[in-house]
Amino acid sequence: MSTILKEYQVKFTDQNAKINASDLDFQCWEKANCLTDFCSPWNTDPFSKIEFRALWDFDNLYFNFKVFDGDIHIDQKDDSIDCIGNSDRVELFFRKNEAMSPYYCLEMDTAARIMDFEAFPNHNFDFKWNWPRIDLKLEASKENGFFTVQGKISMASLKALDLIHNNTIETGVFRAKFSKKADSQYEATWISWVDPKTETPNFHIASSFGRFVLVE
Repeated sequence: MSTILKEYQVKFTDQNAKINASDLDFQCWEKANCLTDFCSPWNTDPFSKIEFRALWDFDNLYFNFKVFDGDIHIDQKDDSIDCIGNSDRVELFFRKNEAMSPYYCLEMDTAARIMDFEAFPNHNFDFKWNWPRIDLKLEASKENGFFTVQGKISMASLKALDLIHNNTIETGVFRAKFSKKADSQYEATWISWVDPKTETPNFHIASSFGRFVLVE
């Protein structure tokens, strides 16, 4: 018996609505459904509001994170996986099905750096795998009191990875927030769209996923 997944409806956008010759500049972001029901089941401290929006057309899936947080931690010693993993970021995971063998992870920080990898159950990660850069574009900006991370993923690449079934994409939407503690060390708060019902933070589990439904 399959699990009933939480849903987010991704509205269709007319390609003619794009402006300024940029795929990511929309007059129509306001028409996208705004997802705000994030949770941090493992931490009782309040966290900054997150707004997530997505749209799609026949060429791409577009996404936009707006996080109302002006205190951003970013480790910029280099562009390594470790440094991205120690930085405030937003994340999208995609899977073929509940077996999660494999699933695909995009972890993106406020400098538009991407930690992308193919994953298998039990935290088996292949960091040598990368989403083809021709099929993925990312932009990030920091403003007074908030930051945005937005991008596009080609529909062709999602189909090639067998991630679209009956106009749905099984997706996890997450955020990692790093805060400085009294001992000057940084501690992560893990934030998820779907409560995975685990005792300790874990995004790499079937119960952390919902469904993106592509609607016209």
